[in-house]
Amino acid sequence: MVKKLAMALALLSLVPLLGLTPQALLADEPEQSAPAGSTNRQAVEMTPEDVGAWLDGLMPYALADGDIPGAVVTVVKDGKVLANKGYGYADLAKRKPVDPDTTLFRIGSISKLFTWTAVMQQVEAGRLDLDTDVNEYLDFEIPPYDGKPITLRQIMTHTAGFEESVRHLISSDPDDLLPLDEYVREALPARVFAPGTTPAYSNYATALAGYIVQQVSGTPYHSYIEGKIFRPLGMSYASARQPLPDRLKPFASGGYQQMFGASEPFEIVIPEPAGSFSVSGADMAKFMIAHLEDGGPLLKPETAKQMHDYRAPGLGPLNTMALGFYEQRINGRRSISHGGDTDFFHSDLWLFPGSDVGMFISMNSAGKDAAAYGLRGTIIHEFANRYFPAAKDPADVTPIDEETAREHAQMLAGTYVSSRGFFTNWLSVLGLLNATKIVVGPDGKISMPGLDLVSAGTRDWVEVEPFLWRDINSGERIAAEVKDGKVVRVSMDVVSPFMVLTPAPAGTNPAWLLPALLIALGIVAVAALAWPIRAIVRRRYKAEFALTERSLLAYRVTRAFCWLVLAVVLGWVMLVQAFSADSGALGGQLDWLLNLLRTFTPIAAFGLLGTAIWHLVLCFRGGRAWTMKLGAVLLVFAGAILCWVTITQNLYGYSMAY
Repeated sequence: MVKKLAMALALLSLVPLLGLTPQALLADEPEQSAPAGSTNRQAVEMTPEDVGAWLDGLMPYALADGDIPGAVVTVVKDGKVLANKGYGYADLAKRKPVDPDTTLFRIGSISKLFTWTAVMQQVEAGRLDLDTDVNEYLDFEIPPYDGKPITLRQIMTHTAGFEESVRHLISSDPDDLLPLDEYVREALPARVFAPGTTPAYSNYATALAGYIVQQVSGTPYHSYIEGKIFRPLGMSYASARQPLPDRLKPFASGGYQQMFGASEPFEIVIPEPAGSFSVSGADMAKFMIAHLEDGGPLLKPETAKQMHDYRAPGLGPLNTMALGFYEQRINGRRSISHGGDTDFFHSDLWLFPGSDVGMFISMNSAGKDAAAYGLRGTIIHEFANRYFPAAKDPADVTPIDEETAREHAQMLAGTYVSSRGFFTNWLSVLGLLNATKIVVGPDGKISMPGLDLVSAGTRDWVEVEPFLWRDINSGERIAAEVKDGKVVRVSMDVVSPFMVLTPAPAGTNPAWLLPALLIALGIVAVAALAWPIRAIVRRRYKAEFALTERSLLAYRVTRAFCWLVLAVVLGWVMLVQAFSADSGALGGQLDWLLNLLRTFTPIAAFGLLGTAIWHLVLCFRGGRAWTMKLGAVLLVFAGAILCWVTITQNLYGYSMAY
C-alpha cells in the first residue's frame, strides 16, 4: 500500500491529477505523450468510416493488453459526430457492454470545464468580473496573501496560490459528501504563493468558483448546470449529482481495479464542481461541439473566444493556461484540453479549434501497471499522426553547442519540489518519498527518471535554445528560468499550464534528508532492540551492567523514547496504508489517529533528543567506554534529525486543513 501511495504521489509531482485521490491524487492529468511517429505519411481524410475503422482496429487490442474492462471514445468534426464508440464492458459481472450513447463514465476533472463555462455565462450576464476580488461574491472571506486578494481569472488559470488539499477529496461513502457552502469553508487550504505568480493546480479553487456561480445566480450549483448547460444541449445522460439520480443509476459504468471481480463503490468527489460529473460519450460530443462552434447555445462567440484564446503568462515558450482549458500542442497544432481522473476512471478531452475537431476518451480502470495513463496519450498522438501529421520531424532539431549544453545540463540537475504540493501541513512529509529529480547522463544529456512512470514513450532531451530542451521523440519541451546564474524554475509542456518545479530548499532537500531520516530510524531501531537483548544476555551470564543511578536512568529513558519513536513510525505507516486504501478515511474516520500521532511525534522526537544529550553528557563525565560514547552520539544525531523532520514537515498541531 505504501508503494502504491508513493506511486500516486510521484504522479502528482509530474501531472496534476484532478487531485481527486491519493491513488491518482485524483485528477486532472495533462495528456501523456507518446512518440510522435513517422512524419512522412500523408494526412488521412477524417471520415466517419475511417475514424471508426481505425478505432476498431486499435481499441480492443489496447484494452485487452492493458487489462482495462471498458472504454468510450468520441470524435466530432464540423459540428457532427464522426465516431461514438463503446468498447468492452460497463459491468463485468453481467457482461454488460459499454453503450456509447447511454453508459455514464466518471470524467473527473473534465467536470471543471462545465464549471468554467458556467463562470463565463455569469460574466456574460454581468454578474461576475474576472478581475475583481472574489470576496465581493462570497458570504465568507478568503484571507489575503501579503495583502493581495484572488480573482476568478487567477482561479481559472490555477494561479490563486492555494496549496494542495486532500482531506475532503474523494470517498466511497455518500455520507462524507459536504454541501458546497460547507465544503468551501471547511476545506479552505493555505495560500502559499502570491496570486498570479505561480501555477499550482487546485480542486478547491474550482469548487470555490462553482460556489460563486451558485451565489450570484441564486441557483444551487447542480440545478444551474442542469438548467443552463445540460438542458440547452440536450444532455440527458449526464449528471453532476452524487449519488446519481435513480433515473440514471442503471446506466452507470462500474469502476474497476482489475479486469475481473465486482465493481468498486460509486466514487463521491467532495469538491463537486471540480470532478463529480458522470457523462456518456454521446453527451460529451454535444458539449465539445458547443465549444467548437464558438460556444453554441452556451456562450456568445466573443466569450468563447476569450475563454479559448487566452494565454496566461507562463514559463518561456511552454504551453500555458487558457481560461479553464489548458493548452497542449501536438504535431505543431495548438489544442485546448483537459484530463480527468478518479480512483477508477481515467479520461481526456482534446479540442482543436482551428480544425473544428474534438476527441473524448474515458476508461473505467487504470488497468495493469496503470496502463490507462499511457494509453490515453498513445491514442491522441496516433490520432494526430493519422489525421494531422507533423510537418516537421521532432528529431529534426539544431542543438546548441555541446560545451554550453553540458554546462546548462549541470545547472539543471538537482532535486525539485512541485508547486502543486503540501507546504504547511503534515502531508508535506510524503514529498520525501518521491522527490522529482533531474539527472545528467554520461553523454551530458538531462533525464527525468520519474517521468517514465507516466510516459508512453522514451525521452531524448536535446537543448535547442539556451535553457530550452526538446524531446526528439515527441517534440515536447522542458524550459528553465534562470536568475543570477541559478535555475529558479523548471517545467515541461505536459504540466507547465498548472505546475512548475522549483529547487528543493537546502534544509529540506530529500536528497540528503531522506537518507538521514532512514539512518536515524535505523539507529533508533538498533538501540531499542538492543535494550532487551542486552538485558537477556546479562541475565544469562549473570553480568552486572556498568551504569548505575543517574547514568542508568538516562540510558533507560533514552531507550524508552526509542520505542516510542518506533511506535509513532508504525502509526504513521498505518495511517498512510489506510489513506492509500481509501482516501475517504482522511475525511474524519482517522482523525483520532492523526491527532494522536501529531501529539506523540514531537514528544517522541524531542524527548529522544533531550534524553540522548543527557545520556551523552553522563557518558563523557563517567569516562565510559568509547562504544557507549559512540552510541550516545549516534542517538543525539538520530534525535536531532527526527526533531528537524517533525518541525519542517509539520508533524505536529491539530489543524484539520490538509
